[in-house]
Amino acid sequence: MAAPLSSWPWGYLGAYKYLLYGPLVTKALYSWGNGTSNNWCLHLLILSGLRGLIYLLWTSFSNMLFLTWRRRVILDGIDFKQIDKESNWDNFLILQVLIGAMAFCFVPSLRDLPFWDFRGCIVALLFHVGLSEPLFYWVHRCFHTGYLFANYHSLHHSSMVPQPFTAGLGTPLEHLMLCVVMGAPLLGAFLMGSGSVCLMYGYILVFDSLRCMGYSNVEVFSHGLFEALPFLRYLIYTPTYHSLHHIEKTSNFCLFMPIFDVFGRTLSSKSWELQKEISSGKSKQVPDFVFLAHVIDVKSSMHAPFISRSASSEPLVTKLFMLPLWPVFFLIMLLMWAWSKTFLVTFYNLRGRLHQTWVVPRYGFQYFLPPAKNGINDQIELAILRADKMGVKVLSLAALNKNEALNGGGTLFVNKHPNLKVRVVHGNTLTAAVILNKIPKDVTEVFLTGATSKLGRAIALYLCRKKIRVLMLTLSPERFLKIQKEASPECQHYLVQVTKCEAAQNCKTWIVGKWLSAREQRCAPSGTHFHQFVVPPIINFRKDCTYGKLAAMRLPQDVQGLGTCEHAMERGVVHACHSGGVVHCLEGWSHHEVGAIDVDQIDVVWRAAMKHGLTPV
Repeated sequence: MAAPLSSWPWGYLGAYKYLLYGPLVTKALYSWGNGTSNNWCLHLLILSGLRGLIYLLWTSFSNMLFLTWRRRVILDGIDFKQIDKESNWDNFLILQVLIGAMAFCFVPSLRDLPFWDFRGCIVALLFHVGLSEPLFYWVHRCFHTGYLFANYHSLHHSSMVPQPFTAGLGTPLEHLMLCVVMGAPLLGAFLMGSGSVCLMYGYILVFDSLRCMGYSNVEVFSHGLFEALPFLRYLIYTPTYHSLHHIEKTSNFCLFMPIFDVFGRTLSSKSWELQKEISSGKSKQVPDFVFLAHVIDVKSSMHAPFISRSASSEPLVTKLFMLPLWPVFFLIMLLMWAWSKTFLVTFYNLRGRLHQTWVVPRYGFQYFLPPAKNGINDQIELAILRADKMGVKVLSLAALNKNEALNGGGTLFVNKHPNLKVRVVHGNTLTAAVILNKIPKDVTEVFLTGATSKLGRAIALYLCRKKIRVLMLTLSPERFLKIQKEASPECQHYLVQVTKCEAAQNCKTWIVGKWLSAREQRCAPSGTHFHQFVVPPIINFRKDCTYGKLAAMRLPQDVQGLGTCEHAMERGVVHACHSGGVVHCLEGWSHHEVGAIDVDQIDVVWRAAMKHGLTPV
């Protein structure tokens, strides 16, 4: 049987829990209509909304890795398990609104508070230091004892990397105690006749801001401040100070003032030196692998973890909350275009190696604007040089960043900088391997569009070696003959040039590397399966045919800190070119993978991927 007050009574309601605000909303609207001067229900609702906004903004800041990476206390990423666990972080806001509503109902004098009384600030501060701080310290230490920790506080500590939402992860009993701690200074001021509306707003919002700051896992204080004013380190805690409590669990129990840990002899000896080291911004950990991605459209820019952590942890879909934000993000797109700085959005660990995703702030359509070509290549080049200077081992290029017309699949950068230590990888070898391994073993003929592209060429040459007839759709005899001559003489007759989709009306295996219209798809016989490497994927016009997805692979089970879905991919799945870079890094290969695909390496890369636990989707 579960311990009392260890679970939320509205936990089973899901999103319907917000209906608990219904009576307050109704009362606020009724009071507003009657012209009531002190609409306390409206104040409670506004205060709850502002508190939620504070947590959201601090969480966004905490996940802005392009700003905070070098000042993070715990370097691990936020994984899907923690994100799901903290999805109901705002339960405590509902609890405290309900308690506030009861207080206003049963204590009528609270409804006639003045707007401002300076004396209340002094009284609340004295009560906070003299009562709330020691009370929280004592209660917090009690929650770290056997029964209380096992039944109540262990949930809070199950989140390994603190985030502002982690502050809300707790049991009802914990948050009832927190209500007492937070309410004592306000109650003291009200009883002494110095309470006010501004005090209620100010104290609660500052309280929440300080909690979020401590849980942000990003050091915001300069060590120089504490060196100039040493006494401050005992009056205000830091994110480093609080994160140590989540690491050690036997020290740094204070609310906001470390002096109470000094009195209780629970101050961690690492607190000040670690804070100095982290606030200097000199992170010692360098990623082994970087995936250089790009934004696809305005909608995908809303999928970043610093915009919505919960949305980014699910495959990208259009959600209602995104629609009103579209104009805002369109303006942000223009600002990003003007700023033109590569930024870090996510990272994860795979077998002790740190993997990061950097993003070139260019949107899909910009890659097809001729005037933008040089600017985009300059940004990619700067990212490669930055990675090289940092000591990154492998940098993998996402789809449009390795476009053949843009930079020859990365050859531009390798030729321009022959002494690069970082290995530049387009990952297309594994992409080809994924597509080829989806083709049934008994297939004797395939129809290939985009046949003279980088991937199309490799697929055609590989299949003809397997004595599979390849109908290559191309209008260029020269490009077809060039590819055909690369095949061995005994295999060349398996490559056949065709100029129309009608030539494949009896072929049920189509490999699509170029967009197909509904009319072109109608040329395929019933029961055809469309394998794809075209971006964006073709539309499923045929109900009597099946359609494959873009080449992708599931990362190994021992991945840690992964909490973001890659575009529309499901959790733990990344595009094959991303996987190709991961394999290149794990294998420790010293060659660049740029330009044309080496057909001899397709099986080698595939076996390496299987060896390291990657699996096809």
